[in-house]
Amino acid sequence: MKHFRFLFLLLFAATLFIISACNDGGSKDEASADSTGKAGEDTTAAPVVNTIVTTPQSMMVATHKVSNFDKWKASYDEHDSMRLANGVHNYVIGRGILDENMVFVSVKVDDIDKAKAFSKDASLKKAMQKGGVMGTPTFSFATMVWRDTGTISTPFRSRSTFVVKDWDTWQKNFLEGKQERLDNGIVDRAFGHDAANNKNVVLVTAITDTAKAFAYYKSDALKKRREAGGVIGEPKRFLYQVVKRY
Repeated sequence: MKHFRFLFLLLFAATLFIISACNDGGSKDEASADSTGKAGEDTTAAPVVNTIVTTPQSMMVATHKVSNFDKWKASYDEHDSMRLANGVHNYVIGRGILDENMVFVSVKVDDIDKAKAFSKDASLKKAMQKGGVMGTPTFSFATMVWRDTGTISTPFRSRSTFVVKDWDTWQKNFLEGKQERLDNGIVDRAFGHDAANNKNVVLVTAITDTAKAFAYYKSDALKKRREAGGVIGEPKRFLYQVVKRY
């Protein structure tokens, strides 16, 4: 198993390197084209668009295993009207990195209580069975207080859940560590907390450098950062790849 995971990480890192190299190449070509523009051409920079959203957003996340992803996705698309009728709106679909048949579905919801009732509805259970969902799905409900809605080159994500002593203390410490994460191949995408308890934190990050990120996960620097932020125990981490963003 350890040998398999080592080979997987090497393949994962190589994939990220290729994606990064392609993006760098595109940037160089664009820079070259800009530098050879005609004299007198308007080179006024486009206005910077703010992609950060701090308006709290209620979310529901479902994770489950499927027998066949394509079959499941077709069934999922067929039931969009059922979700809309319950105030549930498509947001992100992901597939597990270690197991591609492990599906991650993140949706925006209009009302947490209504979404909780929907997650237990017999019609949803029937639709999931039709789509080939295996076992019992896991549902979680959160209030996301910070999101970066901008696009990013890598589709690889890490979703972590953990408990903290105090939300405000953790949030302050976390925001102060942004550059440290960037230096280690980790880009913040969203964070929030359980809808009913702000001591249960939810964090989503993008991974731009696998080797650095995985080393950072085990580092003393991160351990100290967690201690300073009042994190209790070890985070539960789910690695996935975004396959659809609505």
